[in-house]
Amino acid sequence: MKQLDLRGKKDSQEIAWIIRDKYGGHADPELLTKDIQRLKTGEPLAYLIGSVPFLNCEIGLSYKPLIPRAETEYWVEQAIKKISIFCSYKQKVLKPVKCLDVFAGSGCLGIAILKNVPNSKVVFTEKDKKLLTQIETNLKLNKIPPSRYQIIQSDILSNVTKRFDYVLANPPYIPVRRKLPAGVMKWEPKQALRGGVDGLLFIRKFLKQAKNYLKPGGQIWLEFDSGQKPAIEKLITDFGYQNNQFYRDQYKRWRFVTLQNIV
Repeated sequence: MKQLDLRGKKDSQEIAWIIRDKYGGHADPELLTKDIQRLKTGEPLAYLIGSVPFLNCEIGLSYKPLIPRAETEYWVEQAIKKISIFCSYKQKVLKPVKCLDVFAGSGCLGIAILKNVPNSKVVFTEKDKKLLTQIETNLKLNKIPPSRYQIIQSDILSNVTKRFDYVLANPPYIPVRRKLPAGVMKWEPKQALRGGVDGLLFIRKFLKQAKNYLKPGGQIWLEFDSGQKPAIEKLITDFGYQNNQFYRDQYKRWRFVTLQNIV
């Protein structure tokens, strides 16, 4: 079989990752050539490989959801630590902690909770029908029993009827006029990125409703763009939230906020 010559290719590291992660270290030259051509068009490496790791989970990307980011993984890890502590208390009364993953996309937030917090149940909400299939696929990929989750097609919270201990949300929040990297613009779903003129369209709608879906003592974890902190502080006040805390991500940028239901 003819060997593929990779010498001189500036993206040789990415090609090495494809060989390792997609083909287990032994790639057919013809298949790899096709992947390299896709790489040259700017298609994201994660889509080429077909999945990404995320907090001890494998997140499949076959339906082209938003690719999970390191910043998201950072704050979800913090949320899991908090939920695990709460869950230890709940185990004393034999009740699972109930979580809601809004704007679920690939399902990475909720799946990470299910995989890392044994005494948890998660409801996923997503508007895009094909991504409902992606979430189901990823739950099976990570061997999560169906008894521990529910998937709902919903425009934000419109079809949600229960209250939760934790509500996690990574909404679209990029303003429509902000320029994004070419690969992101061409390949990733715009509906998962763009948040209206100011980037706050979906955050505003979410915050207006979200406290109605929290149990007493429940908590919201919300991701946003670092420059949106002042505007979100105002929204929090306008919608009557009182107990909140802002946090920076691993790059020292404002990235997420927690909101506590103290009623």
